[in-house]
Amino acid sequence: MFDDIRPYIDAEIPEAMERLAADKYFPLVSGFLFPDKPVEEVAAVVRSCRSAEEFQRRFMYDAIWSIAHKTTDSLTVEGMEKLDPSRNYLFVSNHRDIVLDAAFLQVLLLDAGRRTSEITFGANLMQGQFVIDAGRSNKMFRVERANTVSSAREFLVRSRYLSDYIRYAILEKGESLWIAQRNGRTKDGMDSTDQGIVKMFGLSGPSDKVLALSELNICPLSISYEWEPCDVAKARETAVKASGNEYMKRPGEDLESILNGITRPKGRVHLAVCEPLTRDDLEPFRGLPSAAFNREVASLIDTRILSLYRLYPNNYIAAQMLTGKDCSDHYTPSERAVFEAHINENPGELRDILLGIYAAPVIRR
Repeated sequence: MFDDIRPYIDAEIPEAMERLAADKYFPLVSGFLFPDKPVEEVAAVVRSCRSAEEFQRRFMYDAIWSIAHKTTDSLTVEGMEKLDPSRNYLFVSNHRDIVLDAAFLQVLLLDAGRRTSEITFGANLMQGQFVIDAGRSNKMFRVERANTVSSAREFLVRSRYLSDYIRYAILEKGESLWIAQRNGRTKDGMDSTDQGIVKMFGLSGPSDKVLALSELNICPLSISYEWEPCDVAKARETAVKASGNEYMKRPGEDLESILNGITRPKGRVHLAVCEPLTRDDLEPFRGLPSAAFNREVASLIDTRILSLYRLYPNNYIAAQMLTGKDCSDHYTPSERAVFEAHINENPGELRDILLGIYAAPVIRR
């Protein structure tokens, strides 16, 4: 069932582990994640895993914390107590980094004594056997992007299929799921939920739209990075689109973005679990037409994400540089000097876009 998109089942894990450990890329990955351990030792751990849970607990947990220790100044969380251990949730998160937004959630869930979630992974990114095996063994499931299907009709069919899978995973498999609030990462710092995502959630449910969404236990997540590891690349893409041209990705650019997101400094990272959406939260929207209903639910998700987004000195500095409003109570002169040095490495239009990326959370707040 859902064999073309689902994560690996446990019976498929041993062969996937063998392929991963034998892959030509494994020594490079192992060397970065665990430089103090022989590759053979790390490979033996991978080969010994017989279930997705074992792979996550024995390899991925240490791998993600290794990344956090190497590339962040801190990784913190708030709000785990809002999650009922007896419930499964549909985590809807703002999306800043291709891999780490969801990966950081997984280790923080484990540290809180909770089960991990399944994770959406774009079909455009799930390329190559190594990435496929690592992803599907890590409870990732495939999601089609608009640019990976041949027509709008096919995209609608795939959206309904995804909706069916999400409902099946939560209500029948007993899994929580992570999904981004929009298609692709936020490129301009403006975290906003696509109402089309909300519409997709309800495609598989009962005709009662309030019940259809309340059954999924939607829980907004807010993740904040002090330094965006791919900020300059995002600014370049935004500049091309702002000029009216279509942005054409270079071959291998998606993989490059994944690697940059993983390896570059991020400063402080904070994840906040927001209040889950309840039936009582959704009832006031019941009488609205479908489009307005989806818009109001998206706005409610946005409000909760933005309210708990952690603002760092960089955000206030950028907001002051962009708007002229005095935010100097929120940063030190040395913090401003470091930020300005980074911004000024990219003069002209790119500089202005970078300021917008960092200022947007303050301006929206």
